[in-house]
Amino acid sequence: MAKLEARHLTISFRTNNGAVRAVRDVSFSLNAGETLAIAGESGSGKSVTARAIMGILAGNAIVENGELIYDGRDLLKIPEEEFHTLRGYKLAMVFQDPLSALNPIVRIGKQLTEAMILNNKERRRDGKKRYAEYIGELEKNMRAAGVPDTKQKIDQFKEIITKSVSSEEQYEKAAEAAVEALDCCEEIRAYAARREKKSVADAVQRLKKACKNVYNIYVITPGNTDFEAMAGEVFSAAKAYNGADSTALIAALDKLEPVLKAGGEPEVKPDFFAISFAEEKGMHLDPKEERLAVINEKCEAKLEEEFLGSFRKDVEKAFVHSGKASVVQKKKSAEVLRSMRTVFEKEELDKSECENAAKAAADAVDATINRMSVEKENASYVFRSSVKANIERYFYGLKANPKEEKRFEKDTIKHDKLQAAGKIALAVVPKNLVNLDQSRQNILNSFDELIAQYNEASEEASEMEAPQKAQSLIDALKEWSSQSGHKISLALAKHHAIELMQEVGIPEPYKRYHQYPFEFSGGMRQRIVIAIALSTNPDILICDEPTTALDVTIQAQILELINRLKAQRNLSVIFITHDLGVVANMADRLAIMYAGKIVEYGTADEVFYDPKHPYTWALLSSMPDLETKEKLEAIPGTPPDMIIPPVGDAFAARNKYAMQIDFEKQPPQFKVSDTHWAATWLLHPQAPKVDPPRIVLERIERMKKLQEKNSVREGGQEE
Repeated sequence: MAKLEARHLTISFRTNNGAVRAVRDVSFSLNAGETLAIAGESGSGKSVTARAIMGILAGNAIVENGELIYDGRDLLKIPEEEFHTLRGYKLAMVFQDPLSALNPIVRIGKQLTEAMILNNKERRRDGKKRYAEYIGELEKNMRAAGVPDTKQKIDQFKEIITKSVSSEEQYEKAAEAAVEALDCCEEIRAYAARREKKSVADAVQRLKKACKNVYNIYVITPGNTDFEAMAGEVFSAAKAYNGADSTALIAALDKLEPVLKAGGEPEVKPDFFAISFAEEKGMHLDPKEERLAVINEKCEAKLEEEFLGSFRKDVEKAFVHSGKASVVQKKKSAEVLRSMRTVFEKEELDKSECENAAKAAADAVDATINRMSVEKENASYVFRSSVKANIERYFYGLKANPKEEKRFEKDTIKHDKLQAAGKIALAVVPKNLVNLDQSRQNILNSFDELIAQYNEASEEASEMEAPQKAQSLIDALKEWSSQSGHKISLALAKHHAIELMQEVGIPEPYKRYHQYPFEFSGGMRQRIVIAIALSTNPDILICDEPTTALDVTIQAQILELINRLKAQRNLSVIFITHDLGVVANMADRLAIMYAGKIVEYGTADEVFYDPKHPYTWALLSSMPDLETKEKLEAIPGTPPDMIIPPVGDAFAARNKYAMQIDFEKQPPQFKVSDTHWAATWLLHPQAPKVDPPRIVLERIERMKKLQEKNSVREGGQEE
């Protein structure tokens, strides 16, 4: 299922000379763990699309049409007071100029930790809200499914959750203290290396304070005399430290640090959901006697046998019931939608009738939504807001369009008179009309999409999905409850900031943590911006030409870093670039944009090895590589004036393969394969056969051979 969907996105900007059509009818989807690259020249609408997703469009922007759907919500219709809870938390962005993205008078460490602490508050609120909503829906549907003793079972689940959250909070406090103590040890090492006696003493005081709070059965066992002896050895060595010889101090730290690391950053963490249940049932648990992995396994087996196995079956029953009820309602709603759709097919629309029909249809759609399901059916969730927005736009246009026509006619007459009199006449601002046909078609499309979905819905498919959905819900409830109770302290935020700086390849992170942005090179600043974006563990990361201002070697490092982090964190990435070479080895899918439209869209292999649009050919022809012996081909001409967009294909004036129809009519998206589309009249059945330029064909052959060599090499390594 798509993480993000853009549907018919259309954005303009008001200017004194008229509306600039920056983004025109753009549609795409972004799947979990995928990189979607959006490529094109400057001014093609790439960055505007990204800023629309982030909700940071300029004040003169006009969203004329479309939807940006994330997590069952249309991002274009979310008020700012709600959007700021998503921005930085679920959606993060790396900007082209890192220096302008950083506060020049605030240390890097504070900028990193501030992002974590602020978003932790939102994460806790979000977790608490979602847990309450879904546990309520679960109880309601278990009752409706006839599950016996529903209240007792839900109460028992809640009780396990409450105890696990309480145990986890106590554990996290101790683990945080161990992590803080580890950081203090690192600082002591660094200060001792620089022979800063006072700084060593200050860090030791912080270490003493942290060591008092590390005690927890799963971190440092209370009364652990070995740990106390090791800590005491560090304190004694620090007291004896004279600012010169640090041998004894370093030796003491070498003993203490592994113990702190094992407690604060263990390879296996306690499963408190299972452990809390097992403890309640009287199971003896002692990490000194058994490895934590064994304890987890035993507790999980007991939980599964005595509660979770049967509870999961009950949750499945609730999903079967809610799924069947949803399918039945979908069949009924399909009839309502078909009936209400006829209102919008009339030659003349009545506003009151349209609003009533939209309300009836939206109420029917709302009734189909299975609110127990963690994965949301986006089309159903945004139906009401989408239809309402298009109705408002249509009837606004009915009133505004005649006024705009009169204004344009009046300005044209005035302009012509001034010109006839030999006077200077300013250009007439073009007409800015609401596309009534498009607004009406958007409404009809919203109806048609759901009618098709609802007709395909089946009870059998819903029943088959119940076990998977039940497990997903249980896992989500556990995650949300844990999320709601996890409060990040400044010390832990600092530790995570240091870890992030190490993760993005910044040397000497403890020293760099206290520095200002101007003390970093361009590549290092970009790494800091990436670290800040990742600090909240977002769902979607948008990279807006993050390598443009960097030299080639640093570019490669940043690209490799983004690829690695995406794989490690299962990020969904939108990568914006004007250079196809930059994304050749990292994109899963490519969208080629020109003059505000996507002109070609497909998998990376399809666009690179089988390009169809002349603009894609032009980008590939102008892309430098080490093998090309010929002079690179520059794209002739300049992009069109988007105040008055071309009637036909916007690339026609710069396209040596253009036909007459390219200047007269905009091409539709022709299907090349199920995943590959291109908007060019060259794909029309009646168009003459035109092959890509020789330089492109040669480059494709070289890329194929290189890919084959790499595949053979990787295959040999696996053997």
